[in-house]
Amino acid sequence: MEILGATLRICVDDLDTAVPFYEKLAGGQALRFERGGVSVAAVGCFLLMSGPEAELDVLRKVSATIAVQDVDEAHRVLTDSGAHVLAGPVVTPVGRNLIAMHPDGYVYEYVDRRAAA
Repeated sequence: MEILGATLRICVDDLDTAVPFYEKLAGGQALRFERGGVSVAAVGCFLLMSGPEAELDVLRKVSATIAVQDVDEAHRVLTDSGAHVLAGPVVTPVGRNLIAMHPDGYVYEYVDRRAAA
């Protein structure tokens, strides 16, 4: 499995206020979408999230988002290596993802940019 990069997950109180700072910092425009009642803005290596506190509490448990070429391959490698897949793979607005707990207890999101087959 090839890891293409990682994204820092940041929960913010006000997405509209936070986005301009991170756009300037990352030198690019945010890709914005909604998921499960949470407003999301992806800009550079940052994933900004804002929404109901109950939803954010769940999202804070995920240490980072890891970009991979293929989530199905990541699923195989993770489970073969002793990780426990908690959710997914599922289709998202920007590709597919899964949530996995590594044997050390840390939880990560794995994402690709592939459309649903």
